Amino acid sequence: MSTCDMAVYIRPWVQFFKNPWRSSWAVLCIALALLVLTWTHAMPAWPIRFMPGSSEVAGPSSCSDLYQPGRPRKVVSSIKEFGGVGDGITSNTEAFRKAVKQLSKHGADGGAQLNVPSGRWLTGSFNLTSHFTLFLEEGACILGSQDPQDWPLIEPLPSYGRGRERLGPRHISLIHGNGLTDVVITGNNGSIDGQGRMWWELWWNRTLNYTRGHLVEIMNSNNILISNLTFINSPFWTIHPVYCSNVVIKNMTIRARLNSPNTDGIDPDSSTNVCIEDCYIESGDDLVAIKSGWDQYGIKTARPSSNITVQRISGTTPTCSGIGIGSEMSGGVSNILIRDLHVYNSSSALRVKSDRGRGGYITNVTVTNITMEHVKIPIRFSRGANDHPDQNFDPKALPKVSNIYISNVVGEGVKRAPVLEGIDGTVYEGICIQNVSFKGDKMKEKWQCELVKGEVYDAFPNPCDQLVSRNTSFSWCRNRQFLGR
Repeated sequence: MSTCDMAVYIRPWVQFFKNPWRSSWAVLCIALALLVLTWTHAMPAWPIRFMPGSSEVAGPSSCSDLYQPGRPRKVVSSIKEFGGVGDGITSNTEAFRKAVKQLSKHGADGGAQLNVPSGRWLTGSFNLTSHFTLFLEEGACILGSQDPQDWPLIEPLPSYGRGRERLGPRHISLIHGNGLTDVVITGNNGSIDGQGRMWWELWWNRTLNYTRGHLVEIMNSNNILISNLTFINSPFWTIHPVYCSNVVIKNMTIRARLNSPNTDGIDPDSSTNVCIEDCYIESGDDLVAIKSGWDQYGIKTARPSSNITVQRISGTTPTCSGIGIGSEMSGGVSNILIRDLHVYNSSSALRVKSDRGRGGYITNVTVTNITMEHVKIPIRFSRGANDHPDQNFDPKALPKVSNIYISNVVGEGVKRAPVLEGIDGTVYEGICIQNVSFKGDKMKEKWQCELVKGEVYDAFPNPCDQLVSRNTSFSWCRNRQFLGR
């Protein structure tokens, strides 16, 4: 049953001096310099960086200036002007398509805005245009059609080689865009309801012929803003920016039934310069999943996900993760900042997922300030679901995982200590964990670690032997100064 409730969730700077006093100290200074150089050369390559969109990383900053507004929209129209009827029964597919086509003529003059007034606006899929704002007024609810014919088939993504769930093409998203610039989807607490149960039942009953459509998918585009709305019951992944840059998703409420299949909240995929902040998400899969292509198709396409900030996110997912990286990560994932995450009643808070055949890399990931309650496994590196697009994947294509920094994590009601499992043939290295505490009644306190290498400090319960603690000042992990606290 569709609901159109409205809800918005508000929710090492290093310095040293070199000042030899006189020539008699020259030899000692040179020796010390060589020692430091040798030590730093052996350290993992932790980047000292400010994430794009943040003038300062410390404090409650925003990364939302990654979206740069263009000229003011020259024309503002209502869907009613194009024959729209908001009774929840009449199909508005042609009205939306006609409106976008007509308003696209104003792109050169700053673009146009299409307002959706209060009401229930049933529609099939429609495409957006550049220099365009879709604005849902208070009380407005766009409803996804229950007729699969209103979600036409399109080509699979090159980095996936096929539909994610089924061979061949895939259903288009309800709201779609390809090759666009300067697109805004926003409003005054309006909502978009995908009415996904029909699609979920096709999946459960094994009668799904083609991969389900997303609620919103934007492809090959830049300068995108999605904000101040509630998205409900997507058929598949809810928001999917793919092959995009400069994407901001903020102040969103995303909800799907907790038993709904694969209803991820936000999945940046082969995209760069992405800001996700101040959102509440509850779903049947990962709240946020960072992806970059699937096996040999992702390796060939070679479109990484990089420079992504995820901050001030809260929510629940009983079977999956607060933040997932992978498992489709064959194009590479790097320079990720995750902070101020609150997860409850979930399978895990952070999960790094990969497999044989993926290839690619995950590197330079910073995770800090995480709280959780009633989570089964707080931190998990997992492997091997044997999930491949076809039999042509290369089992020798192994992922490279390195430079994962995790700090300031607290979990109550946790079922077991972290599970960190690499993949045979490779080692996940440069793992740095500091100041983490996990507690729970009858919690399994033994960490499970295989094929991982790194350091850990100030951890409860005591960590595994593969992660060492060095009683020395020469520790790349302990001495790393993180800019995101």
